[in-house]
Amino acid sequence: MRRASFTSAALRRRVASFGDATVLVIGDLMVDRYYAGRVRRISPEAPVPVVEVVEEIQRCGGAANVARNIRGLGAAVEVCGVVGRDTEGDWLRAELERSGVGVAGVVPHAGRPTILKSRVVAHHQQVVRFDREQAGPHPAPVQRLLAEFVASVWGRVDAVVVSDYGKGVILRALMDRVRALNRRGSGMPVVVDPKSSRFELYRGATVVTPNLAEALAAAGAAARGPADVERAGTALARRVRGSAILITRGEMGMSLFEPGRLPLHIPTVAREVFDVTGAGDTVVSVLALALARGASLPQAAGLANLAAGVVVGEFGTVPVTREQLLAEMDAGSPRAV
Repeated sequence: MRRASFTSAALRRRVASFGDATVLVIGDLMVDRYYAGRVRRISPEAPVPVVEVVEEIQRCGGAANVARNIRGLGAAVEVCGVVGRDTEGDWLRAELERSGVGVAGVVPHAGRPTILKSRVVAHHQQVVRFDREQAGPHPAPVQRLLAEFVASVWGRVDAVVVSDYGKGVILRALMDRVRALNRRGSGMPVVVDPKSSRFELYRGATVVTPNLAEALAAAGAAARGPADVERAGTALARRVRGSAILITRGEMGMSLFEPGRLPLHIPTVAREVFDVTGAGDTVVSVLALALARGASLPQAAGLANLAAGVVVGEFGTVPVTREQLLAEMDAGSPRAV
C-alpha cells in the first residue's frame, strides 16, 4: 500500500510562503445568504415549521468563496466571472474588494441575475434552501471578455483554480484558451473543482477534485465498497488524460490518483463535522497554493485535507486562515496510508 510522509516542518515551509503567490480564480460567482432563527411552532397554513428569523448573514459563495479562501491564506488573487447588474452583484464585488481580491475580471451582465443561494437555518439545522439563478452559456460578448481577461493576467499568476458549478462560465472555448496559454508558458498548476460530469473538458489540468458522489456519477459507478472508489478514480484519470484525480470522501478523507502511481488514501483529520458548506472550496484553494509554492501533489493533498478538517467544524462558507492551519499543524500533522 502506498504511503506518503507529511512532516510538520515541510508543510510549515509551504504555508509560510503562501503570501508570495498570486492565483487566478475562474468560475461561477455566487452569493450565499443565511436566515438563522428558531422554531417554536408549526404553521397553521401547512405542516411546516415556522422559523423566527433572528439573524441574516450574507457571504461570498462559489468561485468568490474560493477567492476569499486564497486571500485569507495570504496570497494575492485575481477573480474572473460574471455577476448581474443588481444589488447582490454590487455587494459581491464590494465584498471581494474589501477582502483584497482583484475584481477587474468580474464582468457585469444585465441579462441574468447574480446567483443567490438562500438557506433557512434553525437550531443549527438547514430547513430549506432556495436558489435564484439562470444557468446556461453566457452570451458571446461576455465569454470574449472572460477569455481576454484570463490571457491578460496569465503571465502574472502562479496557479489557476477553475471553479465549475455548471452555470455558464466554464465552457470548452475558455478551457481551450487555458490549455493553450499553459502550453506556451511554464506549465503552471491548474486545479479544477467540478460540479458536472464533463471531465473531458478538464483535460490538461494538474488535478481535478470531485467529491465522492460526483466521481461515482461521472464514472458510472455505484458506491459498494473501497474497490469502487479505486475503479472510479482510475477511470476518471483516464478520461482527463494524464491529469490527477483527488476524490474528497467526507469522513473517509481523500483518495489521490496520479498517472502511473498507486492510489494514495489520506484519512480525515476532522474532529467534528458541523457544516460541509464550502469545504470543497477550501480544498482547491489550499491545493493550488501548495502546488504554486512547489509542493508535490501528495504534500498538497495532505495540506488540503488538514484545511478541510478545519472548515467543516465551522458554520457556513468560512475561509480558513494561515493561523488556523498552523495551529492545526501544531496539534498534529496530517497522515497518509
